[in-house]
Amino acid sequence: MAGGLFALLDDVAALARMAAASIDDVAAATGKATAKAAGVVIDDAAVTPQYVRGLAAERELPIIKRIAIGSLRNKLLIILPIALLLSQFLPWLLTPLLMVGGCYLSYEAVHKIWGAIFGHGDHHETADEHPRDEEAVVSGAVRTDLILSAEIMVIALNTIAGEGFWSRLVILAVVAVVITVVVYGVVGLIVKMDDIGLKIAETSSGFTHKVGRGLVRGMPHVMSVLSVVGTAAMLWVGGHILLVGIDELGFHPLYDAVHHGEEAVSDIAGVGGVLAWIVNTLASAALGLVVGAIIVAAQLGITRLLAKRSATA
Repeated sequence: MAGGLFALLDDVAALARMAAASIDDVAAATGKATAKAAGVVIDDAAVTPQYVRGLAAERELPIIKRIAIGSLRNKLLIILPIALLLSQFLPWLLTPLLMVGGCYLSYEAVHKIWGAIFGHGDHHETADEHPRDEEAVVSGAVRTDLILSAEIMVIALNTIAGEGFWSRLVILAVVAVVITVVVYGVVGLIVKMDDIGLKIAETSSGFTHKVGRGLVRGMPHVMSVLSVVGTAAMLWVGGHILLVGIDELGFHPLYDAVHHGEEAVSDIAGVGGVLAWIVNTLASAALGLVVGAIIVAAQLGITRLLAKRSATA
């Protein structure tokens, strides 16, 4: 009896050690996958705050919360099962689908630039005297998040491609939750920083009071900068998706040219790595700008053609 009990306890201990090792492996793989997707995570954090510009202060956090829930839904209910199934049965289809998302991000960015230059059409920003439609704000933000989240999840998936199916499922689910919490936690902090500054200024004096006033005065400028950064980020991410996708589909000259440009500056002492990143980023943004401009031009052409037909009908 005692021998059987000790054998059972040994088996339980062995199972516990295996479970602990599995948890450690999942945690390590999750950290690695999250780190690989860090660039797109930063872009996501830069893009999102622009959606609450012009909204009443008391509506900012509720809107961010709704967008965060939509983002989590995107990752767990749409992207995760599709990515896992495609990676298991149709891995060749992941790249074309990502490229469609890259085209959409490029279009969104160029559409914003076009609206800023010519004064029409940016559906995310309207004049202050016209209240913004919260449903449109949330749906637009969640739609853009779907592309950025897909890029994050696929990058993470590629990092753990050697893991088993269930390990990939657990790791990607953890990555989805962690990244969503981090991104929208940071976004919520950014959009409420002016309110935090006002509270500090009202309840303190001396240097702390000056810091609070500085936050109040500075945050509108920070939000404006983030809007520009967000647009640039969409160009960069969209263009990079297209650059890598075109290469993976068999057309290598574009990617090779960028790679040669990176190699040409990568050996410069002290700044080679940064310069190589800049070369890749500028090339990706340029490709996103060209593709986005083509799509916007096509959209405008079709819109004008339909308007003419309606006028003559």
